Amino acid sequence: MAARRARLWQILDTPEPGDRWATATGSVLIALIALNLAAVILGTVHSVALRYGPWLDAFETFSVALFSLEYLARLWSCTSQPAYARPVFGRLRYVFSPLALIDLVAVLPYFLSFLAVDMRFLRALRLLRLLRIAKFGRYSEALALFGRVMRHKKEELAITSLLMLILIVLSASLMYFAEHDAQPDKFPDIPTTAWWAVVTLTTVGYGDVFPITGLGKLFASFVAIFGIAMFALPAGILGASFSEEMRREKRCPHCGKELD
Repeated sequence: MAARRARLWQILDTPEPGDRWATATGSVLIALIALNLAAVILGTVHSVALRYGPWLDAFETFSVALFSLEYLARLWSCTSQPAYARPVFGRLRYVFSPLALIDLVAVLPYFLSFLAVDMRFLRALRLLRLLRIAKFGRYSEALALFGRVMRHKKEELAITSLLMLILIVLSASLMYFAEHDAQPDKFPDIPTTAWWAVVTLTTVGYGDVFPITGLGKLFASFVAIFGIAMFALPAGILGASFSEEMRREKRCPHCGKELD
């Protein structure tokens, strides 16, 4: 029994190169996730929903059945790992792990929809099925690489995010004091002015709100210039981290030399 649990966990969570069962299982689940997302998106088109609604509902039921079986299989086999070795508390620990919560969210809206009374609430629950895209992270090397990059650079990204927040608040405050008297409808308070600050700092510039006073234009010029520099920082950090991570993957795990 223990060997079966270990083998099932290996297929679902820690596949080895060349494992045909693991490859086939991962491919089926990836295709199922992609088809589910397409079905949810197409289901919001009124003409498609009218014509193919029963088929989309049947596919939804079939998908939830497979996702539920996958979740139960992971829950049954997780005790083969030292971190979840205890039959009860180990499984409870696994249930509250990030990836297990993603798996649960992928199927939970379907079952909650049976308890919904308000139909608007029912539609909202059905749209939560879009969160199944998060399950791609289990099977996508690209998303796994992105996750490692984010973990390795979380301190730098946290610092730059804090600096951006400070710059947004400062820009919104200065622009409020410069433009409030001239445009009380466009800059009524600092929280509302923060929309202008975000749009300007990100260089989007919708043009729905803009300064008309000389002081406001002066502030806006500095904000636009600082925005270019500030929002380029995370891109540089992530770009350098991606390069480092890809070079690390090309090195031999034993001697540390680069592989051809």
